[in-house]
Amino acid sequence: MYHSIQVPHDNEVMRSLHVKPASFARQMWLLSKLGYVGLSMRELRPYFEGEKQGKVVGITFDDGYLNNLTAAAPILKKHGFSGTCYVVSSAIGGDNFWDHHLGISSNEIMNANQILEWECSGLEIGCHTKTHPDLTKLTYEVQIEELQQSKTVLEGITGKPAVSFCYPYGKYNEQLSKLAKDVGFETSTTMNRGRATQNHDPHELPRIPVNFHTLPHLFLLKILTPYEDKKH
Repeated sequence: MYHSIQVPHDNEVMRSLHVKPASFARQMWLLSKLGYVGLSMRELRPYFEGEKQGKVVGITFDDGYLNNLTAAAPILKKHGFSGTCYVVSSAIGGDNFWDHHLGISSNEIMNANQILEWECSGLEIGCHTKTHPDLTKLTYEVQIEELQQSKTVLEGITGKPAVSFCYPYGKYNEQLSKLAKDVGFETSTTMNRGRATQNHDPHELPRIPVNFHTLPHLFLLKILTPYEDKKH
């Protein structure tokens, strides 16, 4: 689980949201050297369902930052990897407005052409709702609107089905898990910590957080051992 791929300012609020491009490049190099293949959530689904087997890892980016395209995409392509970028549909061509009240710096979100460039380069665009709310605090009708409208907007841009979803802030419950499935998503990711397996509900998938402070030895510990599995 990544967010922004850039070097944060020295006085940045929530520096953990950022990973330096050099660090990201090193992490992808390590995965490649270890024999892993980085996949999008769309490509990962057959592995969850037991149709395929292999050393694979899902690579996800939350929110839809432009630096995912400019900094992360070339590195993914270099290793023959893919990944999923979950976009907040009402922020397309704008910024991370949901973070402003926390003092977090403005960070540019991809516009429609850049989203299409991401998808056309073999990477996946997923949905991260319309406005990035805590879905658990909304009425059922508004929950449906948040999921369905984001799906419709992104499908209109890419011309492909949007089948992967991510809960904002990782907040979800049983009703939301069912709703994500009913709306037409094949997988939904949370902020529960751990390595996803075939035993997990496809709409309650855990992830391994990678942030500014994830040094190489910790990255390896997270990937290769039960370190994260014990955190959930």
